[in-house]
Amino acid sequence: MSDEASRPDPAFGAPEPPAQDPPVTVPAGPRRLRNLLVVAFVIYVADLLTKIAAVHYIDPFDPISVVGDTVTLTLIRNPGAAFSMATGMTWVLTLVAIGVVIGVIKVGRTLRSLWWALGLGLVLGGALGNLTDRLFRSPGPLQGHVVDFVSVGWWPVFNVADSAIVCGAILLVALTVFGIEPDGSRANSGDSRANSGDVAESADAADPESTQDTESGTDRKEKRQ
Repeated sequence: MSDEASRPDPAFGAPEPPAQDPPVTVPAGPRRLRNLLVVAFVIYVADLLTKIAAVHYIDPFDPISVVGDTVTLTLIRNPGAAFSMATGMTWVLTLVAIGVVIGVIKVGRTLRSLWWALGLGLVLGGALGNLTDRLFRSPGPLQGHVVDFVSVGWWPVFNVADSAIVCGAILLVALTVFGIEPDGSRANSGDSRANSGDVAESADAADPESTQDTESGTDRKEKRQ
């Protein structure tokens, strides 16, 4: 018998590779930079108008009572960060605010989650509001004092920009905890698909009979040849 006759027919001797499912493509959502900028613009305008009104109508030495002594409109000039923190680092806080604005806009260019757009828009609008005070109010550029005017109980006096920054930061933390990515996907979706693939591979490895049956069937076909 020649060597060619003793070779198994490739159609019967070689097992066909398993068919692979086509990759599942999830359509990407629309970019959310416009939504982010709209939220930031609304917060910025609201912060700017309320500060102008506070400076014009509130006497620093005569707070306006809203709810007794618990909620008042008290005008102060804050050289520090939100809620009167870090009052001796005005110029550093100005540079930090500029960095935050640049970073948020950079992230927002590829943003596809509406919730992330809302959170980052709140942070951006608040950062721009306080940054405007740092740049254009006295005593001078990079050292301007921020206008704060809302006093609630024992909480430090704040403004609209401070509230927006805090609310935006809380929302971003919640989105991170629940695994919602800036592109709108969930962080554990890829892990679950990988885990399902690992389970399938483990099941195949744990069932040697199927492999033996395939090999024995191939041997029988070769003997018949």
